[in-house]
Amino acid sequence: MSSILITGANRGIGLEFVRQLASNKEGKWKYIFAACRNPDKAEDYSVTLFCHFFYFLMFSDVTSDATIETAVKQVSSVVGDNGLNVVINNAGIIGGRERNSLDKLSRKGLLEVFDVNAAGALMVVQKFLPVLKQGAAASKTSGFSFYRGGIYNITSGVGSIADNTSGGTYAYRASKVALNMMTKSLSVDLKADNILAIALVPGWVQTDMGGSKAKLTVEDCVSMLLKVMDNAGEKENGEAVNYRGEIFPC
Repeated sequence: MSSILITGANRGIGLEFVRQLASNKEGKWKYIFAACRNPDKAEDYSVTLFCHFFYFLMFSDVTSDATIETAVKQVSSVVGDNGLNVVINNAGIIGGRERNSLDKLSRKGLLEVFDVNAAGALMVVQKFLPVLKQGAAASKTSGFSFYRGGIYNITSGVGSIADNTSGGTYAYRASKVALNMMTKSLSVDLKADNILAIALVPGWVQTDMGGSKAKLTVEDCVSMLLKVMDNAGEKENGEAVNYRGEIFPC
């Protein structure tokens, strides 16, 4: 059985990942680590009721190296020599006009979004990398596999340069472009370790960020993303892939 870590797991897509992974009837996940910056604001603590002993709520702020390092120690003490197999970098922010509007954005606001969406995701990978390599090496699965080793960065369609026809949303767009490039580099650097690196495009989802008019429910979105992850292999490595399993233009 494999182990998985999800950041930004207190609500929305992150929390739904925890729910659906924990309800997996095939018993493929031994440990599910849910990390969030503000656990006291988690939308649904009842998720722990069906996760039983293999659910752990980690206190991790992706903008703080110290809290990430603490999380690494916590995870390592649980998984032991089996290591960690998967990281889903879901934590992200969009911010208001001071971060995204050309006439209102500030340097501080711009860097805050970059710190969470891009730098934070990469620091999580860097700190957890020894445990991820350990997990991939210890896995009985051959080649590339969701259950052997993977880094899945939640990106956005608005992070596509090719698809940008409306402009604006400067900080959020740019941070996701950076995340896409980081994902590509990770796919090259970690190929020999059989660790996939894929940027997932969830689409327009009914979350606090997406709003109630979005086309996809959180449940449907995560269900489709998990199918994409389950089927992903060398073809998808380093790419941005949408919830339908299609390569998305960056």
